[in-house]
Amino acid sequence: MKVVETNFTDAKLLEPRLFGDERGFFTESYNKKVLETLGVTYSFVQDNVSYSAEAGTIRGLHFQKNPKAQTKLIQVMQGAIYDVIVDLRKDSTTFKQWRGYILSADNHRQLLVPKGFAHGFCTLVPHTIVMYKVDEYYSAEHDSGVLWSDKDLAIPWPVTSPILSDKDRILPLLQEYEDSF
Repeated sequence: MKVVETNFTDAKLLEPRLFGDERGFFTESYNKKVLETLGVTYSFVQDNVSYSAEAGTIRGLHFQKNPKAQTKLIQVMQGAIYDVIVDLRKDSTTFKQWRGYILSADNHRQLLVPKGFAHGFCTLVPHTIVMYKVDEYYSAEHDSGVLWSDKDLAIPWPVTSPILSDKDRILPLLQEYEDSF
């Protein structure tokens, strides 16, 4: 497993090793001991799977508020996404900054999203399946988010007419969450 720096404290882009031959490939997508040597010491409690039928589907930007904030380990099982994280930690030197990464079933990259970040993605191809581990159970009471099209963030999503849930269409602006983390 290789770590690619993300410019954010605690966020990591991970590239697992692949062992391939004429049959295909083998990889360890999660190995607690290996990840601990890379500083990933979270205890994940739940795996979630998201399926998006169409390209141009945006999910996010989501997070859970304290004390039920979540660290997520994101990977694409099928298809490809433009994956975005936004630093919501008000004492961070990267507060309100965002970065986007291409994660796909072809590049096998994984993104570790620590507590205090909003997370969202746009599917780049149809029939995309995303799996993510979380270190805290879902809590409807703490479920929150930031509007995907917030002008203060100015994220250049790779879609002109996104497919959105009703919930994601009406998420609040970033300025409402400056004291959350």
